[in-house]
Amino acid sequence: MTARPLWQGRALALLGILLCAFSLRSAVASLSPMLSMIEEDFPLAPAVVGLIGSAPPVCFALFGLLTPIFERRLGLERLTAVALGLITLGLFLRGVVGDSVGLLLTTALVFAGVGMGNILMPPLVKKHFPDRIGLMMTLYTSAMALSTFVPPLVAVPVADAVGWRFSITLWGVFALAGTIPWTTMLLRGRSTPTDPAEHAGRSPAAASPAPRNEPAARPTESDRPAAERQQLTGPIPTSAQTRSLFGRLARIPLVWALAVTFATSSTMAYVSFAWLPSVFMGIAGVDDSTAGLLLSLFAAIGLPASLLVPMLVVRWRATRALMLLGSLGGTLGLLGLILVPAPGLLVLWTVLFGLNGVLFPLALVLISIRARTPETAVVLSSFVQSVGYTLAAVFPLLFGMLHESTGTWTWSLLLMSTVLIAVIPAGMIAGRHRTVEDEWERRHGAW
Repeated sequence: MTARPLWQGRALALLGILLCAFSLRSAVASLSPMLSMIEEDFPLAPAVVGLIGSAPPVCFALFGLLTPIFERRLGLERLTAVALGLITLGLFLRGVVGDSVGLLLTTALVFAGVGMGNILMPPLVKKHFPDRIGLMMTLYTSAMALSTFVPPLVAVPVADAVGWRFSITLWGVFALAGTIPWTTMLLRGRSTPTDPAEHAGRSPAAASPAPRNEPAARPTESDRPAAERQQLTGPIPTSAQTRSLFGRLARIPLVWALAVTFATSSTMAYVSFAWLPSVFMGIAGVDDSTAGLLLSLFAAIGLPASLLVPMLVVRWRATRALMLLGSLGGTLGLLGLILVPAPGLLVLWTVLFGLNGVLFPLALVLISIRARTPETAVVLSSFVQSVGYTLAAVFPLLFGMLHESTGTWTWSLLLMSTVLIAVIPAGMIAGRHRTVEDEWERRHGAW
């Protein structure tokens, strides 16, 4: 397939994808720095904070399974607009709630939209940018990383200036803006990718026929029949073959190693965004603003990781080295917070703990390269993310319960250190240069 300019005939899709990507993480990262300010207006029990921390993985796992059903009824672009609409509504309502129950319910509404957006992003890229998949993956993952560390950086200063309610509601503007490109495309009837050859009444393959004495080019994604292309671009095929694949994947240790890796990455992220500012204030006595800056620093580690990890894995097969860097570096940071919680060392411990951020892009890359075909990769992604988010949902609540029962952050931080050490064997298994099909055939015969 000949690559064309990124914006040619698809500028709305480009803008829509980037705004959607930004909204998927800003909704998560903008709340925890505000919790102490919110408590000045109404009480927040530790159990409620733990439930808020658990809401993202629960919603992501649930709506990761439901999204394909909605997508078959509404289509990719329409469902993306709906998901962004839910995020917008939830963020605006979250800014006007008056009690902890309302805060929890509106947060769940936000994360329902985010859960759908997580699943929709890869097929949107595949559908609208089949000739620029690598570049678009880098752009949208970088947008997600950017929206992870910017909100904690500015949330507290904005709240000090105009109040916490405005600071929380602010991020709904980006989600609302994200609905505009997709709505515009739908109103124009432009929900399918445009191509000059298609406007001329020809398929892309017919537009540039192969020379007479040369073999025809291998069919590209846009040459496929529409029904087949839709099957490949849908998040989760629902045939009997797919159900069989789920059963096979559950019997392969490599798949569970990937799920554990993804679960560990999600656990670190959602525990941190729910509790890390409170930990900083509790163990070192820093103020809200400093705690927000440290959380932003923790999240910022994910930006270079999202740019470097795919290259290191694909070109140099550095899976095991990256796994050790993320797990051991993160453990050192947590131990530093436990043993030497001096304000002057918080930046060092935060950077070390932030190294666990390599696990998220690592898990996503491994999902792609540990499958032979796109069909298997789709089902593998669904399995790994659903299992991973389900496991991760337990820990934000458990983290808060340990703190409440012991009166200290030590045991909660030790729990997270244990999780980071326990993932190392899974990382060694995930580092084997085999696909899930290879593993099945080695153990059970033909795939």
